[in-house]
Parts: sequence; structure tokens; C-alpha cells
Amino acid sequence: MTTNETLAQYSDWAFKSAFTVLVLAFVLLIIQYASAQARAVQDKELVGAGAATDASVPGRVTERPAKPLAERFGGMGRAVLVVGTVLLFASIVLRGFATERFPLGNMYEFVAMACAAALLVGHVLLAKATYRPMWVFLLAPVLILMFLAGTILYADAAPVVPALRSYWLPIHVTIVSVGSGIFMIGGIASLLFLLRLKFPPGEEGTGIGGRIAERLPDAQTLDRLAYKSTIIAFPLFGAGVILGAIWAEAAWGRFWGWDPKETFSFIAWVIYAAYLHARATSGWRETKAAWINIAGFVAMLFNLFIVNMVVSGLHSYAGLN
Repeated sequence: MTTNETLAQYSDWAFKSAFTVLVLAFVLLIIQYASAQARAVQDKELVGAGAATDASVPGRVTERPAKPLAERFGGMGRAVLVVGTVLLFASIVLRGFATERFPLGNMYEFVAMACAAALLVGHVLLAKATYRPMWVFLLAPVLILMFLAGTILYADAAPVVPALRSYWLPIHVTIVSVGSGIFMIGGIASLLFLLRLKFPPGEEGTGIGGRIAERLPDAQTLDRLAYKSTIIAFPLFGAGVILGAIWAEAAWGRFWGWDPKETFSFIAWVIYAAYLHARATSGWRETKAAWINIAGFVAMLFNLFIVNMVVSGLHSYAGLN
């Protein structure tokens, strides 16, 4: 099995281009987020000053109002966001062709796939105008993970170790990485839900937390988004763990051996199961359930970085030099 260096170079360029384009989208969406409040304040001032025009006066030509600044930047940001998502998927596909294998053999490729999944599902779940302000908060962790993937976690395109040359690789790791990316949306939604509870509509105040919160959807909408994304990711991640156990039996002769990666994956799965149970239990549905969801996402990050990079085990295939 050889590596096509040309395609590998194109893959790296596509990844770097995707990161650059997504940074541009992030900036445009921040401008939209910031200018939305300025527009709201301006509208209030105009209404208070009685600046509305009377279009019923004969002979008066009513000019069509210019599209708000926030809307223009938001439209550009979402268009650029689509381009960045396509480029990220292109980098993944090109690396697969370059290495003649499924591109999930190391942490760089896993994080790229998880970020791509988060973006793709984000385009579906955040399509409504109510959810669009949340793109700023989803892009922030995506860009951080992509930066780490392109620097600390980067691995040259190359064949995988013999233990990973199995048809289980695309099945098990793809499901786990996609589930991890969707969990990211749920974790962000729960964080913003807690922020919204602290600063309810009309009571935001003048602090930075209130300034951020007043542009967010209401708490119930954020809570529903967190639940919706987690209920999608939970069975995916659970299936990934089960399929990983089947692969372990074929590769190592046992279904479960309490390897660090297996153990922390199971812990994360249990935490998310607790969140779904708490979400359906009276008295736990709001703040307590949200904190459990956040704990699950922290466990996922711990499993990805600390277990792969620090703890030694049978799953030590990070690909780091």
C-alpha cells in the first residue's frame, strides 16, 4: 500500500483552506451577531421618536429600506460557511484516496471527521432563523479543534498500522466520530441554555454575559436543541461502542478488556444516558440535566485528548510523532 503524495498535498491544502474560510465565516457571523443589537436599539429609537413615515400621502415616493447590516453579513457568513464545510469534506476524501484507505487512522483524521460532522449536522439543526445566532458558538470549538488537528495532532498521510487494516475501521470509527461531532452541538446548546437562564429575556443587564445572552434564542428553544442533538448522537455513539467490542473480539479475542479507551468511552456513554434520563425526570429537566450534558461532552474531550495522548493502551493509534 503506497501513498499518493500529490493527493496528500491537495488534502492538506484543502484542510488549510477550509480552516481559513471558516475563520472568515466566523468573523462575518460575529459582525452579524454584534450588529444585530445595534440595529434593535436603532429601531427602538426611531419608533420612540415617531420616525415612521406615512406611505398614504399622495405623491410621496416610499424608498425601499436597505437590507440591515446584520442580515447582509449573516448571509455572507452562511455562504462562506458552506464553502468551508465543502473544503473540509474534500480534504477528508482526498486523504482517503491518497492513502488508499478510509481516512480515520489517527487523531488528525478523527478530529477532522468529527468537525465535519458537527458542521454538516449544524447546517441541518441550525437552519431556522431562530438558531442561526448559535453558529458563532459552534464555530469557536470547531476552529479550536481544527487548529489543534492541523498543528499538534497532524500526521503525514501514510498507511495505517496492521491492527487497523480491517473493514471494521470505517464502520466503528466513522460512527464514533460522527456521534462525537453531534455531541458537540448538544454541549454548546446546554452551555448557552444555562447562560440564558441566568439572563432571561428582558433582564439581561449591561454585563458581557447579558450582552451575549440577549441575542440568543429563549432557554426552552436551546434546551430542545440540546436534547434533539443528543438524542441523535446517543444511539450512534452507543452503536459505535458495541461495534468496537465486536471488532475487539475479532482482533484480540475478547469483547471487553477495560482498556482505558474502552473504559472512558463507556463512562461518556453512561453520562449521556444519565442526561437523557434526567431530561425526562421532573425536577432534573433544566439546570441539573444541562450540567450532566456538559459533563458528558467534557468526558468526550478527555477521552479524545488525554486518553489518546497521555494514557497508554491498546487504542494508542494517535499517529503523533
